[in-house]
Amino acid sequence: MAIDAKLVEIIACPLCKGKLQLDRNHNELVCRFDRLAYPITEDIPVLLENKARKLSLDELPA
Repeated sequence: MAIDAKLVEIIACPLCKGKLQLDRNHNELVCRFDRLAYPITEDIPVLLENKARKLSLDELPA
């Protein structure tokens, strides 16, 4: 089972409150503003800053 698209539409970055993008290739939710990728574990987004991965400019999804 994959994360629900409607859930992705309503959840926001816990830091900036901005929209998150689903990165299906890495199974993460990405905040382009903060350049953080939050993992999705067992179809549950883990929206904790200390669990997020910092992204370089090259890693940001288009």
